[in-house]
Order: sequence, then C-alpha cells, then structure tokens
Amino acid sequence: MTDEARQLSCQTDDMLMIHTVFRREFRLAGPMVRHVDTGDTAQAARVATYLAEIVTALHHHHHNEDEIIWDTLVDRSPGCALHVGQMKAQHAEVSDLLDRVDGLIPAWAPTADAESRDRLASAVEAVSTALDAHLGQEEEVILPVAATSFTQAEWDRLGEAGMASVPRNRLLVQLGYLMEDATPEQRAMVMAHVPLAARLLYRAVGRRQYEKEIRTLRAPV
Repeated sequence: MTDEARQLSCQTDDMLMIHTVFRREFRLAGPMVRHVDTGDTAQAARVATYLAEIVTALHHHHHNEDEIIWDTLVDRSPGCALHVGQMKAQHAEVSDLLDRVDGLIPAWAPTADAESRDRLASAVEAVSTALDAHLGQEEEVILPVAATSFTQAEWDRLGEAGMASVPRNRLLVQLGYLMEDATPEQRAMVMAHVPLAARLLYRAVGRRQYEKEIRTLRAPV
C-alpha cells in the first residue's frame, strides 16, 4: 500500500449519527405538528421554532456536503460519479420540500388553525419520506467510498462546518439530540472531541434542557 493510499482513510461513523438525528426528528415532527390542538398558539409557536431549526440544520448539512464532499469524491473515485449525481438530485428534491415546510410554518403558527396544521404536517411527512430514501442510499453507496477517498482531516471539515452552523445557545441542547440514540461507543467518540468545560456544562445543564424540550415538543407515542 502506498503512503498516499494509507493517508486516504477516514472514519465516517459521525455521519451515521447525524443521519440518525435527522431521520428521527423529521419522523417525529409530523405527529408533533398534528398533536397541537386547534387554537393553541403557544404550543404552535414552540413547535414552529423547532421546525424552523431542523429545516435550517438540514439545509446547512446538505450545503456542507455539496461544498466539501462531492467534487473531491468524484476526483478521487471517478466510478462514484453516477451516485454523486443522484445525491445532488436528491438534495435538490429535499431542498424544495424543505422550502415548502418553511413557507407553511408562518401560515400556521400565529393561528394554529386545523387546515394549516394539516398542510404543514403533510409537508413535513413528505420530507421524512424523501429523506429516509436519500440517507439510506448515501449510507450504502457513498460512505464506503468516502472512507477510502478522504483523509481524516478532510472528512473532519464536514463536522466542523456543521458545528459552526449551530447557534451557540443551542450547542448543549443539540448535543442531547445527538446522544439520544447513540451507542456507548458513539457517545464516547463524541465526548472525546468535546472540551472538558462543555462536557461539564452538558451534564449539569444541557442534558436537562434537552430533556425538558423534548417533553414539551413531542407528541405521545
């Protein structure tokens, strides 16, 4: 094995964790909207704020992939070009669906009326369906090739860009969402990259903030 081949190796498990969060949150978001009682504008406002956050987060995630992954992947693994083209097309499809959700939120939140609520919930559910298909294909055909096409430092740029897009006052709560379905090994991997002060803050404050938030937002299952 050449030195270059040894260098082009990275761990992509962090992407699986991010995908788990997006799958779960968009799957739960439709019922979250439908569970808001007609006229309950306070709860509608809370749900709308969170919906806007995950829509923005997914837009950022896909933009970062577009900027950091695709061209390099095709340059180093030309046989992946067809799959990269499919990823780009799927990103465009999901972006259009996210824009629809974004446009429906302001029509619903101020009044919490039933008709707007149902339109919004259906739009969110359409995102969830498209996202499940996209992420499954990305995990199957992109991540194995990426693992031998990037250095770890290059791959880590994706996580750094994602972290930079999270508002500072949401970092600890977002860590809770990331940890929710993580394995013990994944939790250890994440915490190894979190500064000590932030780990202490998460244990003292952030985890409780996250737990309170999901109790407030999520519909009973």
